[in-house]
Order: sequence, then structure tokens, then C-alpha cells
Amino acid sequence: MNDNHSDHAPAHGALSYAIRRREFLKAVSATAGAVAFPAAAMALDVPGPTQASSDREIVSLGALQLAQAIQGKSVSCVEVMRAYLAHIDRLNPRFNALVSRPDSEVLLAEAAQRDAELARGMVRGWMHGFPHAPKDLADARGLITTRGSPIFRTNVATEDSVHIARIRRAGAIMIGKTNVPEFGMGSQTYNTVFGPTLNAYDGFSTAGGSSGGAAAGLALQMLPVADGSDFMGSLRNPAGYNNVIGFRPTPGLVPLEDSFIEQLPCNGPMGRNVSDTAMLLSIMAGYAPSRPTSLVSDPAQFTEPLKRDFKGTRIGWLGDFDGYLPMESGVMSLCEQALGSFGDIGCTVEPARIDFPMADLWQTWLVFRHWLSRGRALPLYSDPVLREQLKPEVIWEVEGGLKLTGEQVYNASQKRAQWYKALLAAFQTYDYLVLPTAQVFPFDAKIHWPKEIAGRHMDTYHRWMEVVIPGTLSGCPVINIPAGFGPGGRPMGMQLIAPRHQDLSALQIAYAYEQAAQWNLKYSPPALRI
Repeated sequence: MNDNHSDHAPAHGALSYAIRRREFLKAVSATAGAVAFPAAAMALDVPGPTQASSDREIVSLGALQLAQAIQGKSVSCVEVMRAYLAHIDRLNPRFNALVSRPDSEVLLAEAAQRDAELARGMVRGWMHGFPHAPKDLADARGLITTRGSPIFRTNVATEDSVHIARIRRAGAIMIGKTNVPEFGMGSQTYNTVFGPTLNAYDGFSTAGGSSGGAAAGLALQMLPVADGSDFMGSLRNPAGYNNVIGFRPTPGLVPLEDSFIEQLPCNGPMGRNVSDTAMLLSIMAGYAPSRPTSLVSDPAQFTEPLKRDFKGTRIGWLGDFDGYLPMESGVMSLCEQALGSFGDIGCTVEPARIDFPMADLWQTWLVFRHWLSRGRALPLYSDPVLREQLKPEVIWEVEGGLKLTGEQVYNASQKRAQWYKALLAAFQTYDYLVLPTAQVFPFDAKIHWPKEIAGRHMDTYHRWMEVVIPGTLSGCPVINIPAGFGPGGRPMGMQLIAPRHQDLSALQIAYAYEQAAQWNLKYSPPALRI
């Protein structure tokens, strides 16, 4: 075949193409496909490495490398699609990260159309020919959006959400959706429609949530990049639990809803590495007139090289807020060890304290969570037939919202403003703040949520994730950076908080940390070796 992948090219053209393809894959796989394991993961009963096939080489490419390969015609879009579908067929039945997949022949036909466009010199964008699976809370035209609820089991979207439309325009091919908990509630991805998504590193523990399917799919190389959303850590927790990057940007950087209320939830990018994550953000970000709280920004800034000198940068380590947050044994020590990578890039790290009563912050969170949940789910709750199909956590949130007064919501807004002022004071001393991504390591996926941490009772379904509340209520960009592995090879991450609107700065220091720490670059899930 020739550069345009025609079936009628002469034999010498086929040979030339094959040589270029092998040389390209060999070169990029030397970095993208490297597989190594921490000591804990090595203890798992996993067969030794096998010879990588061309399909394995393709799916192991980072997203930036994949774009280069497709647009340089080293691989065709059809080859990429075949490789990904075969890889998904092999791993997804065990891990259940991707759901609602269209027929393979339909997807291959769409990939062939992308190849035909390339042959005419047309490139839709960075994601031309990329397989992509939107999170199942977002609409993708022609695909079912269940939101993890049996109520919407057959709900076919008639249009794209704003950020999904942008991803599609950039050339992506929608191959299904990524699994979520019901309505995204709870940082554990399970539902009665599709079942649970399992952790990429042991196939037993939770993948976190609500972007659990996205994070596990990324870690297992079933997706080049992934979109997610974050209300209570839903981009950060699953990224930390699957050793990938999850970025909660400044709210409004990626358009969300057609409301004038600044959203506590937000959409954001996930990637196997920071560079891929930044590039996806460049596709998702930007002002949308139909979304009044979306920010006027230049998404092209996220396409620039991320390398930057961080000598002299001051990092404030928030840890467990002086013992306020209970932590599973090993979480704090693992993260504190990982902080050494900031020293390797020239930063100084110091224990930090924020002058604010953290118990008040939790009560503030409860008000906002109840209030927004009531607004979204009240129509379902009000119908007795539909209410029977809601999980208890949804009902609890709505009923909490029904008890709220306007004064309580106003007071919570004031309290949130006080928290932001306290953070501003901390940023006078520190350039960035860091704390663990989760209070426990990934736990048995059969458990809906931990009832106890370090001897302390968890009084709600989301109390065990209280560590993400400071970032959410700050309105600042927060990025999960991998911190290593705990018992049984289970991943853990750290949240890095940058000042509001300094999203590029957050990505730049995350990139510098990543190059020093290497956790997500070197340590792949054992299932990829089988």
C-alpha cells in the first residue's frame, strides 16, 4: 500500500510503508511502551513479558505520538481502530471500563473515512482518527447516555455536549462511553446497568470515580486520552487510583452548563501523561456563548512545551490538615516520600497550615452538595415510580436539599468565600499546595464505600473522600500527580493546587514532577504484560 493506504499500490510501495511503520513504532515504543513494576506489583502472580505485537505497539503509543503516527501516515486510522478494538476485546471483559460500544464494523468504516480524508490532505485536528469514549455523564450524539442509571438505560443522545462536540471536531471517533457510578455520585464506579469498573492494577479493587471507567481505560491503554468531570474529586480520585493524570481546571475553562451559577462541578482532561493531558485540554477549553460562566481564554497555550525551571519554587504540604483527616496507614508516608521529587526539580517543600476550621468546610460542602443534587434530581425523586429506581445516596442528597433554606445556601457561599481568602493568604507564602488524593488506598470493589478509616466512622457515603473538598471549594485548578504504590501494588496520588486561573502553571509543575518521579511513565498495569 502507499502513503494513502490504497489496496492497489505496487509491492515496493507496500514494503517501503512497512519499513517506515516498523521504524516509527520501534522508536516511539522505546519510550512509550516501556513496562516496569514497583516491588509490590512484582509480587503479583503475572506471567512474564511477551513479544509485543504491532497492535500492542500501537495502543502503547502516547496520544501525542499517536497523532504523529497517524498524520505522518506511519499507521492508518483503520490499523489504529483495529488495534484498539482487539485490545479492548481482550481486557474490557475483565475490567469493565468501557460501555455502550457501537458495532465494530461501523467504527472501522468511520476510520476508513478518516484515512480517505488524510489521502485528500484533510486533517480534522489533533485527534484525527483517535478512538475516544466520552464519560457516560456527557452526551455523545447517537450513543446512549445512561448516567449509570436504569432510568436512562435507553436514552440515546441527539446532540453532543459542548466539550464532546469539540473532541469530535478534532477528529475523534466515538467508540463507546466510559463507565460511571449512578449520576456520578460516590467515588466508586458501580451501577446496576453495567456493573462495577475494576482497578487497572489488580482487577479487584475499585477504580475510583466518578471518572473510574475513563481512568482504568487509560491505564490499560484502551484509550489514548479521556474526558472526565469532577464535583467531588471525580477527575482526581480515579486518576490517583489508576496511576494516570486527572486535571480539574479552573471552573469555566471547559464549558459546562447553561447556567449563571458558577459550577462546583467541571469538565476536564485525563491522560497517561501530563503532555497528553494538556493537549486534550487545548481541545476542550475555550469560551462558549451558550455557557455563560465559561471563561474567555486561549486554549492554544496548552499546546506549548511544558518544560520550565522550578528552582526556588515553594511547595506547601497540607497533608492531613494536622490530623483532622483520618488516613489509612501508609498513605501519608508514601506521599511524603514522593514529595522528594519536588526537591529533585529544585523546589523546597514545607509543612503548611491554613487558618480555617476544616469542620466548617465540610458543612459548607454538604449544603452545596444537597442544594445542587436537589436541583438536578428532584424531577426523578418527585415521581414515585422513578424514585424506586434511585440509589439511596441520591435520595439522601435530594431530601437533604429539600430541608435547606435560602439563608443556609447564602451562608455557605459566604463561608466558601472565607475559605478562598484563607487560601490566598497561603499563596502569599507558597507557590503551590499539595495533599493526598485519597484517604485510603483502592479498596475491594464489592464495598460501596469505606465505613471506617483509621478507627474513625464515616458518617456519609462520601465522607471518606473529604480530602478533595478543599480543592473543589477553592475554585482553583487541581491536578492529580501519581505518588507511587502501596500494599499489593495499589496506586496512590497527590493533589497539586495552583492559584486560580493558573492552569498552565499547574500543568508545567506537574510535568516537571512527572519527569523526576516517573511513576506513570514507567509502571504499567500487570495486565498489559499478559
